[in-house]
Amino acid sequence: MNGPVKERIIVALSGSSAPHYGVRLLEVLKPMEGVETHAIVSRGARATIAHELDRDPESVAELADVIHDEHNLAASIASGTFITNGMVVAPCSIKTLSAVANSFNDNLIARAADVCLKERRRLVLVVRESPLHGGHLQLMLRATEMGAVILPPVPAFYHRPASLAELIDHTITKILDQLGIDAGLIERWEGI
Repeated sequence: MNGPVKERIIVALSGSSAPHYGVRLLEVLKPMEGVETHAIVSRGARATIAHELDRDPESVAELADVIHDEHNLAASIASGTFITNGMVVAPCSIKTLSAVANSFNDNLIARAADVCLKERRRLVLVVRESPLHGGHLQLMLRATEMGAVILPPVPAFYHRPASLAELIDHTITKILDQLGIDAGLIERWEGI
C-alpha cells in the first residue's frame, strides 16, 4: 500500500503558438507544496518554445517534477489507475483537440487526456487558434460533451493589465480555477 497521494497535475504543451501558457503554468505550480506536476512537451512545443520564448525547451521541461516522452504510451499517466487531479493542455493545437475529440490516442498527450475523460477527471484544453471554422467548433463541442473544458486564452481587461505577463497570468488563473487552485496571481473582481 502506498502512502498519501500528492495532488498530481498533468501539464501538456502541444505544438501550437503561445507556449507561454504552459510554461507559465509550470512556473506557477513548481513552488506549490503538495502538488506534483507531470509534463509532456511535444516536439512541436519544443520548437515554439525555442522560437517564441528564446528558451531552452529542456529547461522548461525540467520545471516539472516528472517529464514524460510524448511517444511513451506505457507511461504512468497513460493509465487510469495512476491517480491525477486533472490535466491541462496549454497551448492546445487543433491537431491535439482533434485527437482528444476523436479518442485518437496515438501519442501520450491524447492518451493522458483520454484517461482523464474516461476517469471523469478535469481536462482543460487551452485551444489556441483564430479564426475558427465549423470543424474546429464541432471538435470543441464534441470534447465538451465528453467532459473537457475548452478554455481559449481570451484576454480580459477589467483588471487593467499593464503587461503581457499580467494578461498571461489572468489566463493561468482561469486555468487553475478549473483545478480548484488559487495561486493569488491576480486581483479578483469585486464589483465597481
